[in-house]
Amino acid sequence: MLKNLVILARPKHYLKNGLVLLPLLFSGKLFEDGNLIRALIAAAAFSLLASAVYIINDIQDVENDRKHPKKKLRPLASGTVSSRQAGIFAALLAIGAAGLCFTLHISYGAWALLGAYAILNIAYSAGLKNIPVLDITILAIGFVLRVLYGGQVVDIEVSRWLYLTVLAGAFYMGLGKRRGELRTNGTKSRKVNEFYTHNFLDKNVYVCQALTLVFYSLWATDPTKNTRSLFWTIPIIIVLLMTYSLDLEQEKSMGDPVDVLLGNKLLALLALTYIAFTCCLIYI
Repeated sequence: MLKNLVILARPKHYLKNGLVLLPLLFSGKLFEDGNLIRALIAAAAFSLLASAVYIINDIQDVENDRKHPKKKLRPLASGTVSSRQAGIFAALLAIGAAGLCFTLHISYGAWALLGAYAILNIAYSAGLKNIPVLDITILAIGFVLRVLYGGQVVDIEVSRWLYLTVLAGAFYMGLGKRRGELRTNGTKSRKVNEFYTHNFLDKNVYVCQALTLVFYSLWATDPTKNTRSLFWTIPIIIVLLMTYSLDLEQEKSMGDPVDVLLGNKLLALLALTYIAFTCCLIYI
């Protein structure tokens, strides 16, 4: 049971919550005044809340998951965990997230961002996920909320260019995920895929990829910020985006961002190289 509950919480998706650390990392204040510990606890709180939201989504979507080649193996879809057990676990996770936030004495703004994330995703599970474009927009907003929340927790303003970079990148990954689902499983596992076409998804995936690179480049060369040295990381971002796109083109790729990153050794190496190089430029 414990193993199945851990699987239900989707811990590998905590990788996304690394976005909470971005404002602090790029501010140059990572090692000042206990900021890193504070940001890590905040990321843990967001992870618990995200797990609660994932479980609510799984409860709502259990019948569709049973038709999906991979999702049918999830604890709820396979029947190894009941909906009642999953609901109790989700409530405990949400309480744990709130408890961590209370220990940090986070601002009202940070609470509002957490609330917005929970409400948006519960609404997504309740039916908004079946509305084309809106479904991807909600997923993209979830990534942006992580970054804004991370800035609020450590009282650091998020650059407009960084906000736009994360937003465009989130749309790029969300559209890529839908395209992968449509190619590998058609409309069987997700009702909203009935409205999408390969042509629409192809065009918009690469528009958002280009926007991500443009916004990142503008942010990395902004003369008013302390990120000017990140100009040297732009080639890494170009290669990283191309490698990610190449993975999306594979016939078996479902397009899930976490699966793509963890399943592609070159992409993971590029991501680690970018993080290490960025830390050297900012802190050394």
